[in-house]
Amino acid sequence: MDFSKQDLDTLARTIYGEARGEFLRFGLAPLIAVANVVFNRKKKNFAKSVHDVCIARYQFSCWNKNDPNLQAIIGVDKQNCAIFRKCWEVAENVLAEKWPDLTDGCDHYHARSIKPYWAIYKEPKRVFGTHFFYALR
Repeated sequence: MDFSKQDLDTLARTIYGEARGEFLRFGLAPLIAVANVVFNRKKKNFAKSVHDVCIARYQFSCWNKNDPNLQAIIGVDKQNCAIFRKCWEVAENVLAEKWPDLTDGCDHYHARSIKPYWAIYKEPKRVFGTHFFYALR
């Protein structure tokens, strides 16, 4: 698959917004798993591009207008943030399919602290850090 610079940038920012707090405690796996979900959604035609998957309304909370993470993901820069550089590396490697899908096809996830309606009667397929991952499609 071909990906644009916008796809790469948006995916790195999504990983940063959704899982940056996981990195110091749990390592790369939660970052990779978030990228895997986005990539799996693209492969399953949730949207026409990785960028569109990430910014789809109410899909990844860091892109919601009222989410406090939005300003953080918009303002972060590779030059001054080591964790964002890691997120960028993860995005590059997942999009290039150099790293395996740790989620085994998952296309949804949520933080342990919440239970969305779509997960009520579902068992997570994988757990990384403080997030549960599901293959719903």
